[in-house]
Amino acid sequence: MAEPRIRVEVEDAVATITVARPEKLNAFDIAMLQELSAACDAVEANAAVRVAILTGEGKAFSAGGDIRAWAGMEPNEFGHAWVRFGHRVFERLATLRMPLIAAVNGHALGGGLELAAAADIRIAETQVKIGLPEAGLGMVPGWSGTQRLVKRFGAQAVRRMLIGGEVLTAAEAQTLGIVDQVVETGMGVPAAKAYAARVAARGPAATEVSKLMVTIANGEDNGAAVEALGSMLVAKTGDLKEGVAAFTEKRPAAFKGEW
Repeated sequence: MAEPRIRVEVEDAVATITVARPEKLNAFDIAMLQELSAACDAVEANAAVRVAILTGEGKAFSAGGDIRAWAGMEPNEFGHAWVRFGHRVFERLATLRMPLIAAVNGHALGGGLELAAAADIRIAETQVKIGLPEAGLGMVPGWSGTQRLVKRFGAQAVRRMLIGGEVLTAAEAQTLGIVDQVVETGMGVPAAKAYAARVAARGPAATEVSKLMVTIANGEDNGAAVEALGSMLVAKTGDLKEGVAAFTEKRPAAFKGEW
């Protein structure tokens, strides 16, 4: 059986998701997108996990999409099986219930930057290069490079990378707010673990709700975030318990409006 190319390791309250295809600079194919989606489900289902770390194995964070995985696709297949599916998986990653910290241990270009952008916090090693080279290949970003990145980092930073073809150093990316912290080579994961420990020590319910509230304020995933907040609030009321009991017992509900 082939080794998983998306690994999940849990230590105390911290889950580490590692993209593990170093021989291809952690470039994604369809199977890896499927693995990443399953990893998100596994991490979110673990009630003990309060914060997650995302990183890459070897010298790269991620080179994005493996060109050989999609180059032979017909336009419809490319649009649906590759772009839309990848977009959904990255959205799943971005909307994990717990904070996500990207330990950007190597170059994050194209889809690799879109992957890092799904995190709430990005810690990059000093040697890292960051950019959106898609237009140079005659294509456009497909995994929220023109959407999430603009909302989180601002339109001008994205214009410089996508239209101007600028490749940024970690330090330059930090000045633009794309990277939150820059550390020495080899220190990305240790720094992310230290940050994760600080996050895990905070109130888990307050942290989760705060993440949703910031998501709403930033214009991301508004509908789902609002309904998640409302559902969590209502689920803690006596009315919900009474309504379920009444349905099960086939009797009229006696709601009291208790919070």
